[in-house]
Amino acid sequence: MARDSESTEGEVGSQQKTWKRHIWDTLDKSPKERRFLLKLDLTLLTFGCLGFFTKFLNQTNLTNAFVSGMKEDLDMYGNELNYAMTAFTVGYIVGEIPSNILLTRIRPSIYIPSLQIIWTILTFALCGVKNNTQLYVLRFLIGLAEAGYYPGLQYMIGSWYRKDEMAKRACILNASGSTAMLFSGFLMAGVTGLGGRGGLPGWKWLFIMDGVISLPVAVASFWFLPDLPENATSRRVFTDEEIDLAKRRMVLEDRKQRAPFTFAKVKGVLTSWHIWLLSLYYIFISGTSGTPIFPQFLKYHTNPKFTVQQINLYPSGLFAIQAVSAVIYAWISDTFLKGRRWPILLFGATLNLITFASLAAWDIPEGWKWTCYYLAGQHVGLSGIAFTWANEICTDDTEERAIVLATMNTMVGVVAAWLPLIVWQQVEAPQYRKGFITATSMGAVCLLIIPLIKILQDKETIKRRQRGLEARPDDSSESGTASGDIKGNNGVEQKVGPVDEKEQ
Repeated sequence: MARDSESTEGEVGSQQKTWKRHIWDTLDKSPKERRFLLKLDLTLLTFGCLGFFTKFLNQTNLTNAFVSGMKEDLDMYGNELNYAMTAFTVGYIVGEIPSNILLTRIRPSIYIPSLQIIWTILTFALCGVKNNTQLYVLRFLIGLAEAGYYPGLQYMIGSWYRKDEMAKRACILNASGSTAMLFSGFLMAGVTGLGGRGGLPGWKWLFIMDGVISLPVAVASFWFLPDLPENATSRRVFTDEEIDLAKRRMVLEDRKQRAPFTFAKVKGVLTSWHIWLLSLYYIFISGTSGTPIFPQFLKYHTNPKFTVQQINLYPSGLFAIQAVSAVIYAWISDTFLKGRRWPILLFGATLNLITFASLAAWDIPEGWKWTCYYLAGQHVGLSGIAFTWANEICTDDTEERAIVLATMNTMVGVVAAWLPLIVWQQVEAPQYRKGFITATSMGAVCLLIIPLIKILQDKETIKRRQRGLEARPDDSSESGTASGDIKGNNGVEQKVGPVDEKEQ
């Protein structure tokens, strides 16, 4: 049977869209593409989430250890805990951008697991600290090692997945971090019973258990975590045919491959609106989480008076809100909104504004106040959507994409290092008037920045389509489309060949 008389069902970008894609985006794709995406989800997404889970365990273990005996053992009665947390933050800020640049030059299957091995070894080393100086040095190095993980994973997600797939994966990655924060307290409760075993206090066992959880994930990632489509090999999980499929999928997304770093490229990144507006937006959408305000509200609550157990338990619902909102936002954006990100971001910013404006007013019904404290966690669900949008906006330049993603996360860390000291001061708990007003203002600014980014993105899309039309050969205007021609996101037909023959 002639190829052009066959159904185009087996070609990427030509699948018949059905209701199944609203459940999961692979269900209405061709069998070969479905198998490829299953492998990709089981490797990149699964091990990315497991690594992110262990990373968040390491980030939260210090405060758990502090209240479980480390304070007394290391004589941390002053600001030593703050110094240790600051040391981690400094390492994290310093490492993010260089790490993502390195990721464009070193195979991710080697680089990312190496970071995991390094922070795992350093976590084990924490159980041997004998003074605060050693603690500060180790926390700085752990921050440096962990810095490249989250922006690096977002960069990899943007290098493998298509528009209708990306937000779900990015937000599932975020949800795994929220799950780790929820799990950390339960882990500490279980580890407390090990106190005294082997002559070690409970807080040292916490670091050991964190390392024990992290190590097998790191080692397995060397084998299962893929490289980028352009430098992936068939020696691991994917076949040569599947790697070729991955490359053609990225052609349809106009996703550019790596190019040399030049002065002109760096200048282009720094003079583009991408790095400035996307970072500014991400600061404002993330800056509302300056302090654990909910536990402070519960601690100062007098009618009724909550127990220590309740104060630790009730805020756990925030982590559930974070995970659930991330997944819901991603599904809506990828499916019902057909890949549009800005409506979700506008909705989230509006919800932030209403939530924190209500808390700034303070004298509101008790039920609504509790609702606002829980709703304050939904902004974390916007993070994956924001990174997905940035991946799409920077699709023309893979080096810019890596730098912008890292800069977004870095700038949030920079602001988080000083803003809470000004607007979320402990002496103002639980009302935090300055903090709530600041968070409200950030939500309002987001409502201005998001439409501006959308307008600028649309202008770039129009220019990209015009360039694509001008680059087409003269005979491309003939009626009909070759069997291998598939439309990419710029609306221009691209001859990439069939990806999957219709199975007989």
